[in-house]
Amino acid sequence: MSLVTRETPLQTAQRALALAGPGEVQVTVVRERSLMSRFARSAPTQATAVDDTTVEILVVREHHAALAGTNRLDDEALLATARNADRAALAAALGGAGTHPGLAEPTAPAPPRGGSDDDEAQLDPARAGAALRATFAVAAEHGLEAFGAWTAGAVQTAIASSSGAQLEEEVTDSFMKVVCRDGQGRSGYASATATTADAIDPAVLAARAASKVRDAPAAELGPGSYPVVLEPEAVGLLLEFLGSLAFNGLAHAEGRGALSGRLATTVAAPAIDLSDMPLSARTLPRAFDLEGVPKASLQLIADGIAQAVVHDLRSAALAGAGTRSTGHAVAPGGAPDGPAPTNLVLRGGSARDVEELCAPIERGIYVTRLWYVNTVREKETLLTGMTREGTFLIEDGQITRPLRDVRFTDSVLRLLAATEALTREQRLVSEGEFYGRRFAYGVLCPALRAGGFRVTGATTT
Repeated sequence: MSLVTRETPLQTAQRALALAGPGEVQVTVVRERSLMSRFARSAPTQATAVDDTTVEILVVREHHAALAGTNRLDDEALLATARNADRAALAAALGGAGTHPGLAEPTAPAPPRGGSDDDEAQLDPARAGAALRATFAVAAEHGLEAFGAWTAGAVQTAIASSSGAQLEEEVTDSFMKVVCRDGQGRSGYASATATTADAIDPAVLAARAASKVRDAPAAELGPGSYPVVLEPEAVGLLLEFLGSLAFNGLAHAEGRGALSGRLATTVAAPAIDLSDMPLSARTLPRAFDLEGVPKASLQLIADGIAQAVVHDLRSAALAGAGTRSTGHAVAPGGAPDGPAPTNLVLRGGSARDVEELCAPIERGIYVTRLWYVNTVREKETLLTGMTREGTFLIEDGQITRPLRDVRFTDSVLRLLAATEALTREQRLVSEGEFYGRRFAYGVLCPALRAGGFRVTGATTT
């Protein structure tokens, strides 16, 4: 086992590929090292450190793909995992030929342009402690308590396949969210996402969250349509949903996607220019997807006109002749739900700041973030959810009174079509939740103003 522990992920993938034997086989090895520190009421509540390597072996038989995984790295475990995948593929093939197109041909990807901290600095627990101390101090200055989480990770991914692929890369990421709350339950939210931990300033985040806590009674708005200004956190979540509802090549090929029959047509305001930019250092860059296909920038909406959807190998084959993978597989062999864009970038506009966005609004809503959002109708990109932790009334062009959180039911594409202005500044935002293997992604986007935000009720809290 001492030799195993000194292997690089690519060496482990090569060893597993040799053990798997002949046939169509892809081995994907992911090593995650990460830290997570959670806090509540301005005190640490949980600290975790992860150092885990997972091996997934994909076998294709008669155009049927099967995947098996393990986090044991000895030869016996790797051989057993390969046999499990092979048996599953053979069992599927008993029903006749499948539709999986097979493994990707090896191609050298362009290196991503994102920087990374030295691993030891990125994953130093002292850095987490310093971030929490700075957050608690700022919250205390405002007479508030702080809640939230800080996390940083370094993830190595390696792929070796029978088609000749030999790929490896390391990506780093960091995320922090802060909720400041007073004794009456009024709260404000702020977050930051970056490739490196030193790019996040906890004190700045805490101050931003604290500024959303206002000592004033909350106003109320009834159901109706209102002008709205959405901060980047809210915009990013909407675009994340749009990625799966509109740009998923599998849903598109099956006629379920929101852009089915709508490519090359106007779907948003002329100011909307949306791309997937996986090599940009301003996102969380990646060089290849989990099928080993190199990543490249892809225009999704240009001047409000739908341009493309994203594909993995399976969805590209289903879409028909001439369609190729765009490098958006999120699992070896393709995820059951299909491909997804994970480096969305919405181009900024000309507005100086959110105050300028608010200026033309006589009466409207200012939204910091959205919460508990779910899909109502996929084809319409219709969502329902709630505002949270920083919702305000806009009156006569000014952000004025706190507003009781509202429930909305609206379409992402309708909001983009009703977009009137965007800020110049963009911010990289994400949810920062890691409930399984760490796969960090974010949306680089500005704040925006749109008309007719559809409020359907008030929240119960």
